[in-house]
Amino acid sequence: MKALEFDSQVANHDQIRVPPDVAAQIPEGSVVRVILLVGASADTGDDEGWRQLSLDRFSAAYSDEDAVYEKLDHGPSLR
Repeated sequence: MKALEFDSQVANHDQIRVPPDVAAQIPEGSVVRVILLVGASADTGDDEGWRQLSLDRFSAAYSDEDAVYEKLDHGPSLR
């Protein structure tokens, strides 16, 4: 599992734009887990340290061997 982070805004009450450079890192048809931090703004000094620590801890729970699950066929794409 891999954590990707980006800033975005909610449009039309139900849409979040994924930047093209982030979308390019997600294989088509992948199942993703979305965690929204509402009210969080762009990096502000101390927040960056906490953000990086959170990503490191989250990523540490997975090993390279877990990547095999990302290659499973999950059926037709929803795109």
